[in-house]
Amino acid sequence: MSFKTGGCQCGAIRYRIDCELGDASICHCRMCQKAFGSWGAALVSVPVLGFTWTRGAPGIFRSSSIVSRGFCPACGTPLFMQEDGDSNMELAIGTLDDPAAIPPLSRQSAIESRLPWFATMQSLPEEHMWDYRTDEDMTKLKTRQHPDHDTDTWPPKDTE
Repeated sequence: MSFKTGGCQCGAIRYRIDCELGDASICHCRMCQKAFGSWGAALVSVPVLGFTWTRGAPGIFRSSSIVSRGFCPACGTPLFMQEDGDSNMELAIGTLDDPAAIPPLSRQSAIESRLPWFATMQSLPEEHMWDYRTDEDMTKLKTRQHPDHDTDTWPPKDTE
């Protein structure tokens, strides 16, 4: 078994997973919609005992009487949700350095809150970023996002 790493967009929070991941799913509940500012959340179950914060510590928001949600206090990236007393957390798949390594989604939950247009997303026209960005745009678009791997320090000293 190999380990997995991930973190927030700005790099203030990093983590390591040294265990097998559980089921991956999509949650459509209103709390996930609001926490992610989106249609819902793509999550994967991770045993807490195999999970370690390697840089920083998440902020915590109690979104209900039984659920805590973690986020980066610096950039706001949603990181996880966990029900009280659960030995697993539900980790935001997009925060993994290699989100494509997650097994296929196993279910959708809270479908009573699913947005009506969600089912049509796969039929939308597709385009690459360079289809609508000029070479000049791409030159200006210098990312400040943490790279998808661990770093000794972040941000680098030469940031603008």
